[in-house]
Amino acid sequence: MILAAGRGERMRPLTDAVPKPLLPVAGRPLIAYLIEALAGAGIRDIVINHAHLGEQLIAALGDGQRFGVRIAYSAEGPTGLETGGGIYRALGLIHTDPFLVVNGDIWTDYPFAHLPDVLTGLAHLVLVDNPAHHPDGDFALKDGQVADQTGSRLTFSGIGVYRHALFAHCRPGKFPLAPLLRAAMRESMVTGEHYRGRWFDIGTVARLSELEHILGNHVP
Repeated sequence: MILAAGRGERMRPLTDAVPKPLLPVAGRPLIAYLIEALAGAGIRDIVINHAHLGEQLIAALGDGQRFGVRIAYSAEGPTGLETGGGIYRALGLIHTDPFLVVNGDIWTDYPFAHLPDVLTGLAHLVLVDNPAHHPDGDFALKDGQVADQTGSRLTFSGIGVYRHALFAHCRPGKFPLAPLLRAAMRESMVTGEHYRGRWFDIGTVARLSELEHILGNHVP
């Protein structure tokens, strides 16, 4: 699943006219890089949720055939359901357990084929070095287990593998994912890994410009 329902408030006015995952980077939509990376890892069925300007995502990506994948869409209405609510709404379209979820506003060279097919707990998170805009990180990683504790922490990359059971007690509506993960961490049910390769969270126009430069072009 690719999460593409966010409003992209910090990217305005760009996202007033275009959903953030469709913003061009080196002449191609940001989300296209993710779809191609997933296809390259052998993933053929992808669910994309959408809210703000979601019809543009459908028009741009279609059924996924040109990427060599099959895309199904989970509509959330004009305001979206946040990360947890969005995943929960789409569970009926997700036929594997566990399943991969990736934020639609990141760019990375992470090798998705390396993710585990079987989980010992409820979730597996990919963590990265803390970027300058998020110096305190999110979670601690020790001996392959992720914990919500102070001290040396890494940043959650927006790449995770989840069991349907993580959402067993949820109800339809708008809610975040993080509290579900923290509850699972308290039960030692979240594993993780530290990825040291390239990863960019495209949360601002400045970061979009940085990625554009790295990939060989420049934002006008």
